[in-house]
Amino acid sequence: MTNATEEIFMKTAVISGASSGIGEACARLLAEFGWEVFLVARRRDRLDEIASEINGHAIDLDVTKASVEDFKCVRTCDLLVNCAGGAFGVDVVEEADVDDWVKMYNVNVLGTLRLTQIFLPRLIESQGCVINITSTAALGGYEGGAGYCAAKSAQRALTQSLRLEMKGEPVRITELLPGMVHTPEFSLNRLQGDADRASAVYKDVDRPLTAEDVAQVVLMVSNLPPHVNIDELVVRPVAQRAQHALFRGALNWHDSVHKPDSFLN
Repeated sequence: MTNATEEIFMKTAVISGASSGIGEACARLLAEFGWEVFLVARRRDRLDEIASEINGHAIDLDVTKASVEDFKCVRTCDLLVNCAGGAFGVDVVEEADVDDWVKMYNVNVLGTLRLTQIFLPRLIESQGCVINITSTAALGGYEGGAGYCAAKSAQRALTQSLRLEMKGEPVRITELLPGMVHTPEFSLNRLQGDADRASAVYKDVDRPLTAEDVAQVVLMVSNLPPHVNIDELVVRPVAQRAQHALFRGALNWHDSVHKPDSFLN
């Protein structure tokens, strides 16, 4: 049982999109390292399952409709990870579904906006950190990705503006831009449940990033001293050098270096 003194110094994290993927991985890793974690997502059953396993707290809601009243149970906040998001559809601009674009903008941009507005006063008070999980899709367009790239570019612009607006305040603002991350649901949701097409996205790619890889970066950033800010950080698998430069096949790991399986995570 945690004593009163430990409770005072336990850091608190609020993580959106915490029912799966990167959000879930962040929640699990932070909890492992002693953080008190509040998991935010819409799927109550999944949230309850994860929260019970990590001794966290489940808050089921739609981030696009979040309000201050929803978070009365969170007294302090040292870290906000805006991870709720997603891509829907791969239509070209000429044939784009406007509803998909609205959905992507709402969850990626307005969800981030709402949670940031709610927790910013508490983060300033704690000299805490906001980590917005955007994407390398925010760095440039690609065929069939206009809607997602537009939403992530807007989330990136929000993050950059917020960082400038917070000059003089003791709060850190970080943008984390992952490249290819293989999670169970991202491509499946984007491709409307087509498992074969979703699997083909990662076919022959030598070790795409995992959600746990991204969570390691979140943990690193969150544990930096309060005067150290990582403005932005791009993280990709070695097999992906840019959005348009993805290598499919076995990488040429030389005997003169450690084999990748021996690397420490």
